Amino acid sequence: MIYEFEVPGKVIGKGRPRLNTYTGIVYTPTKTKDYETLVEQYFLLKYPRFKMLEKRVQVKIIAYFGIPKTTKKSEINEMLENNISPTKKPDIDNIVKVVLDSMNKFAFKDDNQITKIEVEKKYALEEKLYIRIEEY
Repeated sequence: MIYEFEVPGKVIGKGRPRLNTYTGIVYTPTKTKDYETLVEQYFLLKYPRFKMLEKRVQVKIIAYFGIPKTTKKSEINEMLENNISPTKKPDIDNIVKVVLDSMNKFAFKDDNQITKIEVEKKYALEEKLYIRIEEY
């Protein structure tokens, strides 16, 4: 079984856990929780009657970033042809964490089922996140 979907908009990575100094409780930042919920919602929109994957899983993630406004016209085609890659935040590992945490208990039972990951950051005209989850 293969799940393949896109999440339009700005790509956000997993934020560091925060500590409330008054209560001593560690919590996930709201921005991270909201983005995880957004990823879940786009998954559920495309696959309302999904079946949780139970075998080993491979995940492919492509994070598309917008071309900066200050880019020279000569570099725009290079960026769109993937000759120049984004080397800006969020870090690639934080993108993976936010996707896997949001799909945990939805697309697959637990993220320990994931045995292969392919991740890439690219420039595009529209910012979005492409996710492909496949049982193999």
